[in-house]
Amino acid sequence: MTTIFSRWFGLAPLLLALPASAQLSSFAAGTMADMSIEDLANIEVTSVSKKPERLAAAAASVFVITAEDIRRSGAATVPEVLRLAPNLQVAQSSGYGYAISARGFNGSRNTVPNKLLVLIDGRSVYSPFFSGVSWDAQQVMLEDIERIEVISGPGGTLWGVNAVNGVINITTRAASATQGSLVALRAGQRGNAVALRQGGGGDWRLQATYVGERRTELASGAPVNDARHQWQAGMRRDWGGGADQFSVVGNAYRGALDQPEPGAISTGTKLKLGTVRSSGASLTGHWTHALAGGGSLMLQGYIDHSQREVPPTYAERIQVADLQFQHSLPASGIGQLVWGANVRHTWDAVTNSDTIAFLPAKVEQDWASLFAQDELAVREDLRLILGARVERNDYTGAEFLPSMRLAWQLTPYHALWGGASRTVRAPSRLDADTYIPGHAPFLLRGGPRVRSEVAKVFELGYRGQPLPQLSYSATVFHNRYDHLRTQEVDAGGTFLTFDSKMEGKSSGIEMWGSYQATPYWRLSAGWMALHQRFWLKPGSNDAAGPRTSGRDPSHTAQLRSTFTVADDKELELAVRKVARLESDKVPAYRALDARFGWRLRRNVELSLSGNNLNGAHAEYGPLATRSEVPREIALKLVWMN
Repeated sequence: MTTIFSRWFGLAPLLLALPASAQLSSFAAGTMADMSIEDLANIEVTSVSKKPERLAAAAASVFVITAEDIRRSGAATVPEVLRLAPNLQVAQSSGYGYAISARGFNGSRNTVPNKLLVLIDGRSVYSPFFSGVSWDAQQVMLEDIERIEVISGPGGTLWGVNAVNGVINITTRAASATQGSLVALRAGQRGNAVALRQGGGGDWRLQATYVGERRTELASGAPVNDARHQWQAGMRRDWGGGADQFSVVGNAYRGALDQPEPGAISTGTKLKLGTVRSSGASLTGHWTHALAGGGSLMLQGYIDHSQREVPPTYAERIQVADLQFQHSLPASGIGQLVWGANVRHTWDAVTNSDTIAFLPAKVEQDWASLFAQDELAVREDLRLILGARVERNDYTGAEFLPSMRLAWQLTPYHALWGGASRTVRAPSRLDADTYIPGHAPFLLRGGPRVRSEVAKVFELGYRGQPLPQLSYSATVFHNRYDHLRTQEVDAGGTFLTFDSKMEGKSSGIEMWGSYQATPYWRLSAGWMALHQRFWLKPGSNDAAGPRTSGRDPSHTAQLRSTFTVADDKELELAVRKVARLESDKVPAYRALDARFGWRLRRNVELSLSGNNLNGAHAEYGPLATRSEVPREIALKLVWMN
């Protein structure tokens, strides 16, 4: 540890010697940096209705992770930040591998979690190649994040297919909020990280990050070949005046990830599997025009390139061009209508191997959709929200995604809401075009009969603030699934194919709340319980399919304490509990995290954080290959000017 700290923190005396900024930094804004309970209820969210609205009035199960939450958590990556949301299940399988979902379906045999849509500044990072998110590639600079809105539940009407069980919407700060210089250095037992940012002119910023992580270990103590090195650089430019606002956001990354051997243990010798090489770049342009009376027009387009080489199995290269339009009408006496359209084109090319093939190797695909949602004022305290989207994809044609929600403001501090929705997950190339081995005769012959997975979702929620210092939210839900993916043996028993011959249902409850015990001490808690059951349709022989629920915990719980010791010192404590996973027999675990932050100067913060202080534990995957998530002590220094 001495070598680690000296490597990065030899710069500390230099940073302390630099002049302090005349403007207070975000971590020096006052004695109690957190917003009040009432302020939190008034946070504006946009993911629920695609227009700004108060969190307290949102007719959905939505949890907001603020920039202050991120800073005080001591988290080093986006997946670690997402552990703050009690309506998500976050499980780490290796040094850089994560399974993240909402309301279940945190992976199943031969699939990753595929029913959670993730957006960064309006750009979808959900892959149309394998129906999921490569979390190691989402290296957003944490100091730039303004907020993360986490919706558990269907979002298909507004966000399209694949927003089945939830939406994560990550929004970064405007360039005007990130002026001057920032240097963040982090050193820990698991690895090191550097983040640099420079903003100027009131309307632009540049940033760069590097993360280096060491390999983890199995429960036996054998090393796992899962070290990671990731570089990222980006920019943002905002401008405009009057009714028009423009922004451009660009990012590029490159990563080198050691590849754990499936079903084998690394013994320190050279592995047969090569290093995974990932790279990509994106450019997003956004324009909004404010209309008289409170309406607006929005046009957004982005291009995205990503490439991933996974030796010796395959290499994939995909380009995405996406264009979105939205028109929000001014509120009238009875309602407010939002409508829009979205078109997307992808170019996908795969280099196949003897192990696996995606056929055809090169594919171009199109998506197109049209949506509308109207918010009707039934009476002063009652709103009816009706919406629908029609979206076309090349595999299953047109999909219909309707929703209906009712929001009842009982009193200024208590609200009830309910909803009914239909949403789908469209097939990806992994579902339809996979062949194993990479040449004939094939053992697995794709999925020509795969259909879209359908979910019909019913929700009832409450959000309230019974006391000025207490707020809480609770949601019960029931989901009915149909056409879930299965792996079938043909009638002759000679090969396998993907099909859609399973259905199921799930029910659960999710709750969270915050209590401001004193002006300097806040307690936050969350709890989730989930019950699932799946069964095969007549004609299916996929005996393993119904065990999908085994990768989801039956319950999770968390408790966080945020305490301001003094004007320049703060202490965070957090404990979380996750039930066992029946699939792969992953034991239940508890984790204790802590962080102590000390503002050395008005623009310099030093923090010491500890993760899993009560010991290492496993979270996901079969015993032979799953990593033990280790205990880690880390030191972080942030300087702003």
